[in-house]
Amino acid sequence: MKKRVEKYLKEKADKVDCVTDEEPPKTADDYQCSGNLEQDFTKLCKLMAVKDIPSVKIKQSTSTNRGVMEDNQFQTSLSQMTTWSSKPCLRIELEKEDHSCVKEVKISGWKMDEVVLQVLSRILPSLSNLQCLHMWRVGLTDYTFTSMRNTVSLCSNLRKVVLEGNPLAEQSYHLLIAEDSMLTDLSLRNNRIGEEGACLIGLALSTVHSANKNLLSLNLAFNSIGDAGAIHISQGLRLNRSLLCLSLSYNQIGDNGAAHLAEVLGPFALTHEEIVERRKLLLKGEESTMVQPSLVSLADSHERPLSVRSSSSLDRLNKSTKNPTKKKDNPKKEEKPAAGQATKKEEPKVAKKDNKFPRVQAGKIAGKDNNLPVSEQERVDVVETVIPLLDPGIVHTGGKVIHPGNTCLTSLNLSGNKLSEQSLRMFLSSLEGQGEGGLLRLSLNRNQFPSDCDTLLKIQEMMSLRDPLKKNLSGQVDDEHGEPKTTNEA
Repeated sequence: MKKRVEKYLKEKADKVDCVTDEEPPKTADDYQCSGNLEQDFTKLCKLMAVKDIPSVKIKQSTSTNRGVMEDNQFQTSLSQMTTWSSKPCLRIELEKEDHSCVKEVKISGWKMDEVVLQVLSRILPSLSNLQCLHMWRVGLTDYTFTSMRNTVSLCSNLRKVVLEGNPLAEQSYHLLIAEDSMLTDLSLRNNRIGEEGACLIGLALSTVHSANKNLLSLNLAFNSIGDAGAIHISQGLRLNRSLLCLSLSYNQIGDNGAAHLAEVLGPFALTHEEIVERRKLLLKGEESTMVQPSLVSLADSHERPLSVRSSSSLDRLNKSTKNPTKKKDNPKKEEKPAAGQATKKEEPKVAKKDNKFPRVQAGKIAGKDNNLPVSEQERVDVVETVIPLLDPGIVHTGGKVIHPGNTCLTSLNLSGNKLSEQSLRMFLSSLEGQGEGGLLRLSLNRNQFPSDCDTLLKIQEMMSLRDPLKKNLSGQVDDEHGEPKTTNEA
């Protein structure tokens, strides 16, 4: 009898557990995202009482789909800004037709309320393969933008964000490119960004004390940046060494703003604040060489500042290692001079290469080999981490400290502005000062100078020598998205 009772109670407990496991979540907080956007979005919308649930459509992946509209299509869409789409939907692109591997989410042309945004804030971080988020004219406010920005920071593999046609009163777009941001590609077209927004973006790109180290491409076309905003952007380019492509087309920029942009491309004089910071970094680097590398243990090696040693510091290091004071340390110290000498010879080459090819800075430190021992990796980091204010090309002349300029930026688009031939002369001078490295593409079509002026022809010839694949001399060039067109673009 006792065994029957125990068997009955056990079967009853198993049934209760089974019912509990299959019981659906009653609130959105209880729901666990599965990684399947189609299922999660519909279920969460129902739990959060969304009346008209947007549909989810799978977008066919094609080689011509770039995630960003062409300029001519974008201009056409501007005339339709007064109406919203009647059928809200999410368009997603899958990786290898796997519904649990969403790599792109596109929301276009319909106003997204706070509830739907809350649903997305739950789902998007669960999409481990999400690489691109496209939001065009979704009616973001300053509050919902902050929520969206927090969601973006939680998406581990999200590297590209397209946020267009979403003007914000506070113009806080710079939050997307903060120092800790992992985004490599950001498009902010047609957001009515003015001087204030441009100032914040410039500060996010770089200051004397900090800089964004991951952003490779920034599109600010079709805004109202103007000359004042262009000056702020140029300030951000002074010490930024990650940005490769910058578009400022159709921003009402004139010769004054272009002059500051051209200045940072070629050699420029450091400001007082930059000189003070440079001296601090030099002193910090010299102090780090006071302790011999052979006596530094791995336990405290992480406390050493990662800065480029000056040549004088390296000389002192080599001399100290060449004159050992204790016989018992001779075996170790005899090996160190060779390493020190190699570091001294390799440092200028590495720094110069880093300035020409900054792409290596986007994902990992240049030259770092994960197969090396920890101590060897740290030594590589110290040598190859280039700090702009410690650039080996900096020289003292005429009572000024001259920096060689930003040679990391490879593409600059200034089409559709108010540049005259005066701006062309300034850009030509800066390009000549860059030498072999630096800018490979300079888009200047639809400005206020004749297409056959001598200065433009010289710039085109210089660009063709740097990038032989382009046909600048014949007038056949590629536009911003790779389509061939005949313009006065250098």
